Amino acid sequence: MKHFPLRPSSRRLSILLAPLVLAGCMVGPSYKRPSAIVSPQFKELRPAPGWNYAKPALAELPKGTWWTIYNDPILNELEAQVALNNQNVLEYDARYRNARATINSVRAQLYPTLSGSLSFNRQSSGRGSRSSGTIINYGGDSSSSGYTPSNSTENTYGMGPTASWDLDLWGKIRRQIQAQVTEAQATAADLANARLSYQAQLATAYFNMRYQDSLHDLLERNVKFYERSYQITKNQYDAGTATPTTLLQAQTQLEQTRAQSTATQAARAQYEHAIAILIGKPPAEVSIAPGALPRSIPAIPVTVPADLLQRRPDVAAAERRMEEYNAQIGAAIAAFFPDVKLQASYSYSGDPVGTLVQVANRIWSLGASATETLFSGGSRTAAVHEANANYDYYVATYRQTVLTALQGVEDQLANLRVLAQQADQQDVAVKASNRAVTVALNQYMAGTEIYTTVITSEVTALSNAETALQIQQNRMLDSVTLIENLGGGWDAAELPSKNSMQTDNPFLPSFIQKDKN
Repeated sequence: MKHFPLRPSSRRLSILLAPLVLAGCMVGPSYKRPSAIVSPQFKELRPAPGWNYAKPALAELPKGTWWTIYNDPILNELEAQVALNNQNVLEYDARYRNARATINSVRAQLYPTLSGSLSFNRQSSGRGSRSSGTIINYGGDSSSSGYTPSNSTENTYGMGPTASWDLDLWGKIRRQIQAQVTEAQATAADLANARLSYQAQLATAYFNMRYQDSLHDLLERNVKFYERSYQITKNQYDAGTATPTTLLQAQTQLEQTRAQSTATQAARAQYEHAIAILIGKPPAEVSIAPGALPRSIPAIPVTVPADLLQRRPDVAAAERRMEEYNAQIGAAIAAFFPDVKLQASYSYSGDPVGTLVQVANRIWSLGASATETLFSGGSRTAAVHEANANYDYYVATYRQTVLTALQGVEDQLANLRVLAQQADQQDVAVKASNRAVTVALNQYMAGTEIYTTVITSEVTALSNAETALQIQQNRMLDSVTLIENLGGGWDAAELPSKNSMQTDNPFLPSFIQKDKN
């Protein structure tokens, strides 16, 4: 094989490019997502009376607007304000923007640092000369030294650029960038999780408020019924066919129910105030008209447990932090290798200014340096062990987050299945207790039963109606929690990509930025 000698210019170029070729090396482990502990299907995912599970192929949660499945215009209007005005969500948004800005701060270390200088120096020096003869001082003193002092001043001007560049041969800086990019993705997932959490809190407060509205309506209906019973009893008392005790019993039952109805307003006001805070407004500015608790539960699409790995923002955040701390291992390992830097300077120095840029006044230098820690008392080894322990911690955190997510879904599926059965059974009890009230009242009117029997039947009927309403409230709240546990229609694909966060650097000139998409 024939070898061609390199020209001096080519030889210098190859020497300069060699470190850049080596710069592709990054020490440390490559990231592979650890397996999560998931089951092939949900244990509670089976048909149940009163609860229909939507088929994944036919339906899915609306992306970003999961609350629309309840078909409540007021709820839709309130939920839309959470992402815009909730101060806790805005706090997470600021954290995300901070993490994203930090990427540019770390990434700037990959580029040369260029600085310029301009200097001026004025220097004075003293010189003397001796002359012959005697100097006569008419003041009466004389000297024969013959020494004459003189001074000279020089001005020196200097200017020029200097540059330094950390070559990052072992990938320490690039590992730090990788860690910060994944941290920014994790904070983006935290933001999505916070948004989902506060949206779910608002829906919970809203349905609790509607429960209080429905409870108030139920008690008011019973108040009207008890008013009629009291009036009948009073007429009988006036006619001498009812005892004072019977009249007092009817009045007591009426006023107790009125008091219960009034008490619902306090709880309703608190839920309304909570809604105001969740949408970022003072309670004085939010007033919501009364309404009824929905009587039906929407079908919620439930897929397979493995989908939670992509649909839960908290799971995505935990997974991103695993990669972050995997990158930190590489950054710690890189500390064992030399740190190589290039330095260059180019300047002019002279006097006067007019001759400053002449070739004779030019000064330049180009050099490289490598520093290596020879002994650190084991601190670098300890840093690697610490990074490995941190990574193991976040692996365990990720797997536990997945298990907690699975538990949350299973719990809500079980609750909704059982509550659907309980609602059917309670509906039978409500109807039976209402018939018992009618029978007891007719028997009392016929004189075959005492009024205590009527009161007992009415109290039982009201209690059963309240229980049925509570079951419906629990079903609504559990449906909200199930949607939250399923991720609210979110998907990990919504996270900002690594390339999008590394190509947009506002601190670099456009000719340095590269499109990595």
